[in-house]
Amino acid sequence: MQPFGGRRPGRVLVRGRSMEPTLRDGDQLLVLWGATPRPGRLVVVRWPGRPLSVKRAALLAGDGWWVERDNPAAGIDSWQVGAVAPEDVLGVVLVRLWPLRRGGGGMAGGLASG
Repeated sequence: MQPFGGRRPGRVLVRGRSMEPTLRDGDQLLVLWGATPRPGRLVVVRWPGRPLSVKRAALLAGDGWWVERDNPAAGIDSWQVGAVAPEDVLGVVLVRLWPLRRGGGGMAGGLASG
């Protein structure tokens, strides 16, 4: 039996402001590469010609995942470029590793709904 069902965990460093206030520049995340997303979860996506990005999976449309940023004033999401092909949704964020606490004292695990 393979741990994680053949998927593998990894770490991602957040750059940019598109997921504020949920995530901030410099946050470190634990990601399960190859995991199947659910609506409301944070995911790592590949955009053509751009670096990997963390976005929120909104819904599975006919042609792919509709993903959105939490901060409408920064970054790009499916409103600008359309749905993300399923093969370009690379992993699901499990937890924020660093910082452990922020502002109101919330723990790292409270990142995703659903």
